[in-house]
Amino acid sequence: MSTRSALPPGSRRTLLQTYRYTRDPYDFFLKMVEEYGDPFTAHVVNGSVVMTGTPAGAQQVFSADPDTFAPFGADVSRPLLGDHSLLLLSGDRHRKERKLLMPAFHGERMRAYGETICAAAHAAAARWPRGQVFAFQDSSQWISLEVIIRAVFGVVEPARVEDVRKAILEYVEATVPSLVFFPFLQREFFGLGPWARFQRARQRIGFLIAAELGARRSRPEELGDDILSRMLAARHDDGSGMSDAEIHDELLTLLFAGHETTGIALAWSIYWLHRHRDRLEKLLAELDAAGERPEPEVLARLPYLEAVVHETLRLHPIAPDAPRMLARPLELAGYTLPAGVGVAVATGLLHVRPDLYPEPHAFRPERFLDRKYGPFEYTPFGGGHRRCLGAAFATYEMKLVLATLLRNYRLALSEPREVKPGRRNVVLGPATGVRVTYLGPRRAGDPPA
Repeated sequence: MSTRSALPPGSRRTLLQTYRYTRDPYDFFLKMVEEYGDPFTAHVVNGSVVMTGTPAGAQQVFSADPDTFAPFGADVSRPLLGDHSLLLLSGDRHRKERKLLMPAFHGERMRAYGETICAAAHAAAARWPRGQVFAFQDSSQWISLEVIIRAVFGVVEPARVEDVRKAILEYVEATVPSLVFFPFLQREFFGLGPWARFQRARQRIGFLIAAELGARRSRPEELGDDILSRMLAARHDDGSGMSDAEIHDELLTLLFAGHETTGIALAWSIYWLHRHRDRLEKLLAELDAAGERPEPEVLARLPYLEAVVHETLRLHPIAPDAPRMLARPLELAGYTLPAGVGVAVATGLLHVRPDLYPEPHAFRPERFLDRKYGPFEYTPFGGGHRRCLGAAFATYEMKLVLATLLRNYRLALSEPREVKPGRRNVVLGPATGVRVTYLGPRRAGDPPA
């Protein structure tokens, strides 16, 4: 098949495209593919990115030799995440660090966090104001943060938990979209502005991480099951471990990638289930049938619960795309893309293809019971050698939180109109936060509100 060396078509109005992408990437994708076809080229302030939303395109990108790629926008992300973040590594160093970190997020080690996740969900529900409307997303992000503090950092003392919570929230809230999408704002303005605020927040959480690392390294016999302890205990093939700087940057990456995203996905799940009573009834019947006090592992294996999580992430993937910089040319859909250009699978397009997902904008968990989707058809966490390291942990957490809350507490949706996505820091979430009313405890067999 002949190939073309020019980039696929696309508008060259860089600032306008950056604004449209930042405001609503899903709408941006749909309008671009309608006007230019697939693949298309988006010219944004961080560079030119060729985007595809087809299974064939996803296969060409995700199956390419990993050395084909380098991190996209590294100059922008490095001041935010640090030099040692897995997201910014490439080549042998990326492979070695990923291999070292992988065990902490999978298998028996991941399942050790089950009780911690369920306890965090119960603790969040205990804070709900009965009979009053509140934004569920605030609660789900509180749960996500609680899980990070206890399962990732391993902090359990109440006073220390609050110190870490404040530092993490300050860091997350200071990471505003303008710093990511408009790199020229990463400048000091006499100690004022978003960059100065971010630097202060990063310094504060850096002090906390350094103190925690010092305490753990001084008492290696007390290392536990939390992810920080496992990072300290992990060893490369040559017997070397991770430096404090490497652990610091990986923890920041986990916060950046995992705090708001999981909480937002949980809020979307609650929204869709309570908009579709028949889906909620089906899930509650499955949860009740699991018994009075099922173990976390029993809940995590329930098929309809898993389908609900998959369908939520299909409609609202963790990231709308995952751009990579080409370090060498890549063949994509008849084009030979040159080194130095970005390339991305547009998950926001792939997940709404009618040929893969009939009624693509409808919430239908049953589709994941009817067929198994391949790794180039369903990509909520990206794919290939750079697939999100915490994907299994995130889905495990979602399943346990949903099961714990829906089995034990009754909620009613308090949204008179359809909820649309809106920008929440660097990620998109429900614009209203998903307003609900807490009706009280639930017993097995109770119908939805």
